[in-house]
Amino acid sequence: MNSGEKVLSIVIPCYNEENNILALVKKVLESPIKNKEIIVVDDCSKDGTRKVLEEQVKPLVSKIIYHKVNGGKGAALRTGFQAATGDVVIIQDADLEYDPMEYPKVVNPIFEGKAKVVYGSRFLNQKRKGYLANRLANWALTTFSNLFTRQKLTDMETCYKAFRREVIQSVHIEENRFGFEPEITAKISRMKIRIHEVPISYYPRTNEEGKKIGFKDGLRAIYVIWRYRK
Repeated sequence: MNSGEKVLSIVIPCYNEENNILALVKKVLESPIKNKEIIVVDDCSKDGTRKVLEEQVKPLVSKIIYHKVNGGKGAALRTGFQAATGDVVIIQDADLEYDPMEYPKVVNPIFEGKAKVVYGSRFLNQKRKGYLANRLANWALTTFSNLFTRQKLTDMETCYKAFRREVIQSVHIEENRFGFEPEITAKISRMKIRIHEVPISYYPRTNEEGKKIGFKDGLRAIYVIWRYRK
């Protein structure tokens, strides 16, 4: 199977990223995947993001969808997945923590028919990056998730999740915020799909620079793992 003939849909949930969104989109455009559909979902940003999207980003991407109310990352992804038309769909956060140049590493196993779902792990076979509290929280949530999903993941909370389009569009996503991560992992696992992991790079922002998962989101994740367990 020639991956060059396939189309990658890149779904970018965006909230208050006026300082990053244009640079991120340019990086996505420079990524090695030739055929790509770029979908930006603005989750009712309160800063100048919409102005940047309309004046600078719109000519560069396939679609921009504006939410009238802020719903959260899960809600934005649900909208983006529904709009996707490519063969494979990958999630790209609007910050600059993940490198679009690594798309081939994540999506080629799907293009080549070797996997249906691939997660890019920040911690697989490499030195751990990020702030200690965030790493510990991720480890705890991933370990708890693995207990019920029977997966062997090292990074359940990673942004880089790639799916065959028909797989992700068949999942009814209920979580609106960061609960999306354990929810989608649980529901993919219920479909008897083995999630393949590949190592990726990671350039963490500080809590002041970016939106991090907070204590309440962590509690919600624990609840979500339990709620959607097999």
